[in-house]
Amino acid sequence: MTDRPRVRFAPSPTGELHVGNARTALFNWMFARHTGGSFILRIEDTDESRSLLSYQVSLLEDLQWLGLDWDEGPDRGGAYGPYRQSERLHIYADHLKKLLAAEMAYPCYCTQEELEEERQSLILSRRMPRYMGKCRGLTDDERAGLEAAGRKPAYRFKVPPATIEFDDLIRGPVRFESDAIGDFIIVRSNGMPSYNFAVVIDDHLMRITHVIRGEDHLSNTASQIMLYRAFGFEPPAFAHHCLILGRDHAKLSKRHGSVSVGEFRRRGYLPEALINYLGLLGSSFAGGREILSREEMIEAFSLERASKSGAVFDEEKLRWLNAHYIRNLPVDDLMRRLEPFLNQARYEAQAMEPGRLKMAIESVHDELTDLSNIGEHIDLFFDGRYEATPEARQVLAAPAAHEVISAFCEYLDGAEGAPSQIYAAALGHARKKTGLKGRELFMPVRAALTGRVKGPQLDQVFTILGADTAGKRLRQVLREG
Repeated sequence: MTDRPRVRFAPSPTGELHVGNARTALFNWMFARHTGGSFILRIEDTDESRSLLSYQVSLLEDLQWLGLDWDEGPDRGGAYGPYRQSERLHIYADHLKKLLAAEMAYPCYCTQEELEEERQSLILSRRMPRYMGKCRGLTDDERAGLEAAGRKPAYRFKVPPATIEFDDLIRGPVRFESDAIGDFIIVRSNGMPSYNFAVVIDDHLMRITHVIRGEDHLSNTASQIMLYRAFGFEPPAFAHHCLILGRDHAKLSKRHGSVSVGEFRRRGYLPEALINYLGLLGSSFAGGREILSREEMIEAFSLERASKSGAVFDEEKLRWLNAHYIRNLPVDDLMRRLEPFLNQARYEAQAMEPGRLKMAIESVHDELTDLSNIGEHIDLFFDGRYEATPEARQVLAAPAAHEVISAFCEYLDGAEGAPSQIYAAALGHARKKTGLKGRELFMPVRAALTGRVKGPQLDQVFTILGADTAGKRLRQVLREG
């Protein structure tokens, strides 16, 4: 072991980064930063049929986008690499030889059909499904015969009779009996190591001191501790946090909606908001605070505050946090982050007049709940996208609406000065001429200028559009009559 804590996040590149795995990465990262330890990224890519380079690339990008920087990893190197399991196969092969030489492992020639038949038999007899050791006592001649028949063995660990106990840093004392486990596979017939086998070897050789992961790995810990003992390794400390659940309290999955970091990223959520929210799930902070910076979360992080019960993912709460972070972004930073979403909505951000675009974004700044819906907020400022909603048309159909718009346009003819001054004077003229005030006065102007019944302040809209464009829209309403 080392003096300074060493923790790891070890995802499999078989899909996009799930928010549950992102929270595991966050907990490890905060623990490392809080204790002055190291955060290691290891890629567990031994599932050849499902591991894709594209998923590995997106995984690294999502972690970087979240701001979870690692001290050692496949792209940074370190003293304990390689950091991809596919590059460590010779290490696992050497450790398998050690267990075989010590008669702690053996080859298993059972087919999938035979294993399933055994499993079903155990279930029917109301016993715990597990491997019953059919190949454990095979003679050398029997093994040779099976290999001659074309059977390629997997390798199983000989589970000894034992009680496995450990103190989980979140859940307290945990106890397993080995007779309920059965001899488990450590190397598959294709030569690839199993999860439990590889992770024990990697965590030991990489000097991992604390394993912080989801409670769905709790049962794996018993198998791993037996392997630690077999190799003579000192086990790390274990901490199993609760899982993220959907509203129905089932494990969060695609049927609950967006579940990957990439999906929220594409939908225009800010990394600050997602990190803040994931930090709140299954953990608590002093004073019940809900909005915390990374630095505040690191300072306050404690495994003792982690909950043992599942944390329900509430996207409305995340949306509220996202809106808060957007509102507090400086407008120049907001414009930079909006650029890909503007381009996606076919607004050529770099080709637009910067001052006008900035004013438009400033006017809708407080309305944004995510960045991807920027188009529907600023459409009203562009003639080619301007379109009146049914609600706005209903307002304009009222008899008094045309009186207000006609009076407003009357003042615009020949008006001079700053747009904000012209707007205020034109509205005052319309009020004086029609005798109307409040909603009856400004709602027709809003409906005509924006095509909506809600939106930014009208004086801002008028200023951004300019008196000429505003006048054209108002007169078009009168013509359509």
